[in-house]
Amino acid sequence: MGEVVRTGYCVNGEWIASKAETYMPVTDSSTGKVIAEVPCCTADEVREAIGAAHEAFGPWSRLSIAKRVQYMFKWREVLYAHKEELSVLCAKELGKTISEARGDVQKAIEPTEEACALPALIQGDGALQVTTNYDTSTYRMPLGVCVGIVPLNFPAMIPWGWMVPLAIATGNTVVLKANPQTPLTSMRMLELFYKEAGFPKGIVNLVTCDTPEAEVMITDERVKAVTFVGTTKVGKHVYSIAAAHGKRVQAQCEAKNHALVLEDCDLESAVNAIMNSTYGCAGMRCMALPVVVVQESIADKFVALLKEKAQALKIGCAYDEETALGPVVSAEHKKKVCGWIDKGVEEGAQLVLDGRNVVVPGYEDGFFVGPTILDHVKPGMSVGDCEIFGPVTCIKRVKNYEEGIAIMNANPFANGSCIFTQSGYYGRRFVMDTDGGMVGVNVGIPVPSAYFPFSGNKDSFFGDLHVLGKDGIRFFTRAKTVTTHWFDQESAKRVVGTWEGSTEQ
Repeated sequence: MGEVVRTGYCVNGEWIASKAETYMPVTDSSTGKVIAEVPCCTADEVREAIGAAHEAFGPWSRLSIAKRVQYMFKWREVLYAHKEELSVLCAKELGKTISEARGDVQKAIEPTEEACALPALIQGDGALQVTTNYDTSTYRMPLGVCVGIVPLNFPAMIPWGWMVPLAIATGNTVVLKANPQTPLTSMRMLELFYKEAGFPKGIVNLVTCDTPEAEVMITDERVKAVTFVGTTKVGKHVYSIAAAHGKRVQAQCEAKNHALVLEDCDLESAVNAIMNSTYGCAGMRCMALPVVVVQESIADKFVALLKEKAQALKIGCAYDEETALGPVVSAEHKKKVCGWIDKGVEEGAQLVLDGRNVVVPGYEDGFFVGPTILDHVKPGMSVGDCEIFGPVTCIKRVKNYEEGIAIMNANPFANGSCIFTQSGYYGRRFVMDTDGGMVGVNVGIPVPSAYFPFSGNKDSFFGDLHVLGKDGIRFFTRAKTVTTHWFDQESAKRVVGTWEGSTEQ
């Protein structure tokens, strides 16, 4: 099996052996082999990480923004220099293809570049002479210790794109709870953060732990803000508990994104975009398109073309350059996804393409699920309403735009939504009508660049300010509004005279 690395946790830039009694396995998703074990850190070890971030906050927040940004420029160069190494590590522990893993790392670099522009972006709301000799101005000040609770599916982008760059550039410090299923990419990035980018100790700290220890992170009085990405059930809990303890929270949660395909669309372009979105990352992303709401007049053609293209996808080892669809993250997750396919068939959906029994020669123990298509999914079927987080497409057939948008908006999640049409009228109507927070018009993955917020709605997000963009800067800072009054000589004399003549004691 080869050597299994047993990791520690990182405090003040140093890796420490944990006193944990339990260690959690990390697997190579393509081979099924255990490649590392990470500790379920104790509550005291979590508090130690928070304490290190708390101690580092004072000097780091007092450092000029120009100097903090210089560190960010250096960090950007380090990420580019190690992009391929990090991408291979990401592909191994998660299962997304090597090209998708490169995209994961790139999506950590883009917010770092936004942070490099912070001197222009963080400028307050300006200054104003509100009345004669009175000036008012607003500053954006750092908060303190910020916690990032990381999901399994983007081990580079989410901790090191959504959680770290804007937080530290604005003067905060961070404690990351890496996901125990995919922690190695984030851990390696933290090593590079200190050893090659040269950041001061304690700016970013990292632990792996289970739920009871994670509760410490969302209740400790030294923590001022929490960024969470994961399931809606846990996100609601994190939001309610952390907010009750006076912390800012941005909780990015589950999704069940829908695409509306109208009869006037460019059919092949629509299918290609939906394929990329739905089967990319083996469906393990909140911006996948697991539900396609297609107009009945073209539904048969759409399903036939989707099946043809899906069957042609090369399924294989994640870090093989020719692979188009890699494995899911674990044996447990494969069982869960296959269970959802079983459920869809039981509920009466038509199984057009079955990915449950895929075997890849040479990688027989990998966690592979092939592309799956369930047609004639009706309202009320759980397979069409709940997040599967795998390469499964659910087809819902509708008569027209009005029926389609009604079905889409009936879903409790509203992370993203897309329409495929050549009609400017319906394209614009859709933008206005959809509940989705991120909207695509003939775009299968409507994820905005790092300069805009990742703006999910409804049960896909809990909080007030989203990650990235101007929202991200506001989330990691507090406003300080200052009013100043400078006296001229005559005004000063009048004030002094008034004071001297006062009878107040």
